[in-house]
Amino acid sequence: MSAPEKPRERSFPKIEFTDSEAGARDFPSSKSRSYSYFKPANLRATMYEDVTVDVQPDPARHLSQGWLYGFGDGPGGYPQEWTAAKSSNWHAFLDPNEEWNQTIYRNNSAVVRQVELCLKNAKRAHVYEGWNSAWLTFVERNVGAWMHVENGLALHVFTSIQRSGPTNMINTAVAVNAAHKMRFAQDLALYNLDLAEATDAFDGQAHRAVWQEAPEWQPTREVVEQLTAVGDWCQLLFATNIVFEQLVGSLFRSELVMQIAARNGDYITPTIVGTGENDYDRDLNYTRNLFRLLTRDPEYGEANKGLFGEWSAIWVPRCLAAARALQPIWSTPADRAVTFATSLDAATAKFSALLADIDLDTPEELTK
Repeated sequence: MSAPEKPRERSFPKIEFTDSEAGARDFPSSKSRSYSYFKPANLRATMYEDVTVDVQPDPARHLSQGWLYGFGDGPGGYPQEWTAAKSSNWHAFLDPNEEWNQTIYRNNSAVVRQVELCLKNAKRAHVYEGWNSAWLTFVERNVGAWMHVENGLALHVFTSIQRSGPTNMINTAVAVNAAHKMRFAQDLALYNLDLAEATDAFDGQAHRAVWQEAPEWQPTREVVEQLTAVGDWCQLLFATNIVFEQLVGSLFRSELVMQIAARNGDYITPTIVGTGENDYDRDLNYTRNLFRLLTRDPEYGEANKGLFGEWSAIWVPRCLAAARALQPIWSTPADRAVTFATSLDAATAKFSALLADIDLDTPEELTK
């Protein structure tokens, strides 16, 4: 009688723990009944943090298996290599304005109501009829030309990089920046239409020829077009919000239009241009915090300072040349309350203070 066969042993795959199972990771609130996957800046997370922080994936944080998607000719997701600037923790940046979906609509709708009310009051009071011809010419040519600057920056600078940053906090701030520029450009366009309808002395088409052909505006146009060709999102943000807006944007809006409009009997233009200045003040707030974070980074701070110095060497001369080319428009209004030299000195002083605030040296071009 043959011996009974031993039961065949069945093999099972070996269990391997990958630390991806529920409860394997330690993170803020992992031991709490109130779940939060990030550490808020204060004791309690704000609504801005709840809807913004870590919404954009990052393999260095909560995407342990790597990118789930990517581009056909490059890395996946939101690669940090899209800028030469480096940070030991890009997620440390939080927008001091705490902009998110709700604030975009709330803030911009408030500005739109302000502009609409201002224009309605101007029509009802027939204020345009009291303007002198020199001021009408200034507005139709120069304020109209500035509309093209804002539109170009909105569509081809900020909109183009609003998904290029490595974190959702950076990209949301840049997207809001784009919305500000677009709304301001539209406000200037509507203002131009209102003036053209209100008085035959105002040429509503003049701004096109000025932007395309007037010699005083061509260096500004050249800089805006050069900005649109920059691929590095951080350099584009630095060149626009730190350099161009200080040396050209604020020079025109704040140091010229806002200073002389009232002296020429105009309270409408500074009201509208003032909304653009308020937008830039908010946008500069997040930009300052971002570049201060990069220059003070414990690992890459010094390298970033050198990089930003190289960017300054490129953009400061271009923007100064554009600013100085605008000098003739300071002489066109009938009542000239400020000189170009005074306005440029004020703009460069603010620019130097901003550079000091983000721990960068003043470029030698400003001292020449």
